[in-house]
Order: sequence, then C-alpha cells, then structure tokens
Amino acid sequence: MPAPFPVASLRDFYAFEQHVKTCRGHRGLEMLPQWYQVPVFYFSNPVAIIGNGDPVWAPAGSNALDYELELACVVGKAARDLPADDSALDCLSGFTIMNDWSARDIQRAEMAVGLGPSKSKDFATSLGPRIVPLSELRDVYRDGRLHLEMMATVNGLKYSHGNAGSMYWTWPQILAHASRDTELRPGDVIGSGTVGTGCILELTPEVVGGWLKPGDVVELTIERLGTLRNIVVERPHL
Repeated sequence: MPAPFPVASLRDFYAFEQHVKTCRGHRGLEMLPQWYQVPVFYFSNPVAIIGNGDPVWAPAGSNALDYELELACVVGKAARDLPADDSALDCLSGFTIMNDWSARDIQRAEMAVGLGPSKSKDFATSLGPRIVPLSELRDVYRDGRLHLEMMATVNGLKYSHGNAGSMYWTWPQILAHASRDTELRPGDVIGSGTVGTGCILELTPEVVGGWLKPGDVVELTIERLGTLRNIVVERPHL
C-alpha cells in the first residue's frame, strides 16, 4: 500500500475545540486550561501512510476501529522557527484530506499510563486524493483558517459534518509551533486534528450503531479537496 506522495514525517495536532471538549465531556472531564496555551500535537508513523482507495484494517487485538476527519498541510520547502503569521504558509506545497485511523480500545489502555497515542494510531493514516496548493484556496482562507465544508460518510450515511474554519488554532500558529527549534522538511505532513463531530468516539458508538467493521466504506469529503475513500477489511494473516 504505497503512500500517495513521499511522507517524511507526520505530526497531528489537536486544533478543534468542539472535538476536544466533547470527547473529554464523555469522560466527565473539563477542558484543560493548558489546551488554550499551546497547540499540542503527537508524532505518528510515516511508514503506515495509505492512499485513496486502499484497504484498511483494525490492528491486532482491537475491536474498536474509528475514523477521524481531518485537514492536513504538506511542507514543500525547508523552514525553521516560522513566525505565527501568514508568511508561514509560504513553506507549504498545499493541503490534503487526512484520515487518522484509530483503535479506541488500544488507545484507552495505553493513554491511561500517561503516554501515547502510539500503537492505537500507527497502523494506518490515509492521505489524499491529491494535494491542492494554497493558491487555489486563497478565496476561502481568512483569519489563518481555511473555511471549507467537511463531511464523513460510512456506507453512504452521513456521520460527520463540520467546517475547517472552526479551528481554534490557526495554521500559522500550528506551523510556528511545529517549526520551533527544529526544521520542517519537504514531505512533512501536519494534520489539523479532528473536526467537531468528526469521529465515532465523539458521536459515540451507541448513537451510530457501533465501531467500524469489515465491509464498511468510509468516505471523507472536504470542499475543494475531493473525497478520500477507504474500505475496511478483515486483518490479513501477515
């Protein structure tokens, strides 16, 4: 399952307040004040990138496969210590759709220890179907955000709907933080995090009828960027 383009590294942020607040609320938790102080992210696995149309399966031991509806940017030229203003976007080759596949049962266990996510996330991340340069999106870029409608369907049924413009953190803030004291390089991918309503964890499996299962077709659509489609299959005997 080759990557749709060479990926050097993969950072995934946590930029949508609605998603964070709702998921924490499901666990009886308030928002952390630190979330509003810095745009946090985790590193995922660039080796596990898959593309549009590729199959995906839950990792060993998981019965809680989930999708995550995200927007991602792709670095096109090296940059370091970027300012948190629109000039930071000059290093980008463009934007694409990202599905941060998640094994929620594994995630609960590993994050209870105080680290992660790791094995709950590094088995698959979908990117595609193409990279759209910022020059084609200037008319919907304002206040550091791309105002694009986002939707996820499972077997043709709408599960998620949001707008990329609802990000709390801006793309310049995200790029400035990602590049602080380090170098972003061509092929680095930076995800926005999940839009509000953008996963089964947030919607709850009780409401939507359960976690993903083999045979399910998951389609993530972002206005102007296209549709990223993957089919869930049984885990092969590797």
